[in-house]
Amino acid sequence: MAEKGGLKLQCFVGDTYIPIEGIKATLVSSDGSGGESKEVELTTNSSGESQVIELSAPLLEYSQNPTGNIPYSLYDLRIERQGFQSLVVNGIQIFPDEIAIQQCNLVEESRRVGNRADVINIQPNTLNGNYPSKIPEEVDKPLPPPTSGVVLPKPVVPEFITVHAGGPNNTTAPNYTVPYKDYIKNVASCEIYSTWPESTIRANVYAIISFTLNRIYTEWYRGKGKNFDITNSTAYDHAFNYGRNLYESISVIVDDIFSTYIRRFGRKQPLLTQYCDGKNVQCPGWMTQWGSKYLGDEGKAPYEILTSFYGSDIELVTAEVVEGSPSSYPGYDLTVGSSGDEVQTIQEQLNRIAQNYPLIPKSAVDGVYGDKTKEAVTVFQGVFNLPQTGVVDYATWYKISDVYVGVTKIAELRSSCKQKIFIPPVSFDIINSNEIPRFNYFGD
Repeated sequence: MAEKGGLKLQCFVGDTYIPIEGIKATLVSSDGSGGESKEVELTTNSSGESQVIELSAPLLEYSQNPTGNIPYSLYDLRIERQGFQSLVVNGIQIFPDEIAIQQCNLVEESRRVGNRADVINIQPNTLNGNYPSKIPEEVDKPLPPPTSGVVLPKPVVPEFITVHAGGPNNTTAPNYTVPYKDYIKNVASCEIYSTWPESTIRANVYAIISFTLNRIYTEWYRGKGKNFDITNSTAYDHAFNYGRNLYESISVIVDDIFSTYIRRFGRKQPLLTQYCDGKNVQCPGWMTQWGSKYLGDEGKAPYEILTSFYGSDIELVTAEVVEGSPSSYPGYDLTVGSSGDEVQTIQEQLNRIAQNYPLIPKSAVDGVYGDKTKEAVTVFQGVFNLPQTGVVDYATWYKISDVYVGVTKIAELRSSCKQKIFIPPVSFDIINSNEIPRFNYFGD
């Protein structure tokens, strides 16, 4: 252990963005490779964030080539807060010179089932673990017939995605319904190393997005009568590890390009971008993850990396519609001197978010982007792991939208429940394979 990485916690009430202040977290090394053996305590502020704690990590070179050495150190975490069910996360992965983010969605005691803590076991990264190889598929998928219920005129980025935690025909595996962007961040954190060049990470994220949007657009599983959008089996789809830690470098990139996908010229559907590691498995015609890493080392841009594997007849396209968001990005950045309805929308949403995040200063809702609005945007960006530019760009616009929806979710659901029965998307929290899944939801 010759290098250092960082870990930060973000704790929320259930599936919302309501922050939890004052949690007690105990962290211990779990891999026996020279990391801290003593207990380290973390706590969260009014924004539900902990300080970034420095932790021992392996040599950087372990993640730059397939050396056979584990490129990350491992830590176990226990989180406790009065009024909430305890949460245990085993195997948090710390890379050198990277900040890992562990999101903690705590269940209120009044809604818990059973007496034991929630337990999340983080699996090895796919480049370092034993996972089944991708089963090759035909790239061009038939579109769903009109009788399937949902026929999309063009690819759409969903608000949520339902992931089946097993193979497509495993009827005993649970489903997890999670925010789409969180899914992309999770998969990327499972399948590549956050220490790789930015252009390599971007190329791999484009591939993950395109594959995922192909599954959704073609209703690949829904059209077969399944109640999910994608699986976490690497033989069929991508690795997905519910509740695992993410990485700041990956999170920033996903927030920036989450709606941009790859397609062939003249085609409508996103390209089914199949790939393999390029070391244990060879896959001619597909992207190899280690190959993309070495091209990134050479300074290749993301598009150049992608065309090196998928051919030159591809383009990057941004989806025009983002489902579930209250308003769409105006098409240009908002900064000091901007004015109009879009600025007013941001001011209104940030003021509402500030009710739950008091560190964010409130500003006048006047449609004029002044210094006070810039300050609010900058603080918001810092809280939610975005570059602190004070400019509302594409990533910041939709992150504000996400958080606004999250902090207003409980109030809206309870109001809705007064008139009718309402059940939002459910998520399964599995304690272990021998116990009954617990459904979490918010509402009266």
